[in-house]
Amino acid sequence: MGCSNVVTGVVNFLMLMLLLPIIGFGVWLAKKHDSECVRFLQWPVIVLGMFVLVVSMAGLFGSWCGNRPLMWTYLFVMFVLIFLLFVLTLLAFVVTNSGAGRVVSGKGFKEYKLGDYSNWLQKRVDNPLYWSKIKSCLADGQVCSDLSQYATADVFNNASLTPVESGCCKPKSDCGYTFQNATTWLGNSSGSANADCRAWSNTQTQLCFDCNSCRAGVLQNVKSNWRRVAVVNIIVLVFIIFVYSCGCCALKSSKREQDNFKYRYGYA
Repeated sequence: MGCSNVVTGVVNFLMLMLLLPIIGFGVWLAKKHDSECVRFLQWPVIVLGMFVLVVSMAGLFGSWCGNRPLMWTYLFVMFVLIFLLFVLTLLAFVVTNSGAGRVVSGKGFKEYKLGDYSNWLQKRVDNPLYWSKIKSCLADGQVCSDLSQYATADVFNNASLTPVESGCCKPKSDCGYTFQNATTWLGNSSGSANADCRAWSNTQTQLCFDCNSCRAGVLQNVKSNWRRVAVVNIIVLVFIIFVYSCGCCALKSSKREQDNFKYRYGYA
């Protein structure tokens, strides 16, 4: 077995170890309190981890056994994986480039506007069927339950709310509602031009789940988590390019050893 084959085998074994935090990161996203309702976020990470697992096992077997057809297949799949990772990382940065919370005067939290986010993300949450599933998940997950700790208006106004809490669990600050408790507000905005003000309800399973601000809060959370995914992708991409280079060297080494064997024993 050539030195390059040994290096490739060792590096693929290290990649198998790298998969544990990658898959764990995907599971963490799936279980995270404010992102568990957005299923299109974590599945690419989990699928990526499982795919690299299979590829790494093939590379490990091919490098140690000197199986050239398997190594050719391994290198081809690795090339495709590098391309897909690059596209996925680029997409993550492009679709999350826009959108940010807006500071509200005298408040400790930010508010979010749907129009600030990319059209692709907006279309995802504007789909009635898709949003109804997210809305049901938000209600079932009681994402607003933590707001009960803010007993007075002053404490609430100085609270650092998550994007989902800010967008889904309270009316917008410019709607003119009066604080009763964190999820109960008095007022009548039936004549307001702002659709979010009219959409607010004190019903605990509804609140502002039909508001555009809630959609924006969900997208802000998606943006933050996708940026983390992009960073993980970059780390994996650099490592995979290194493994791919080692695999190419191992294949050349295997070919050279095969030619030397044929020449030495008169098969050439």
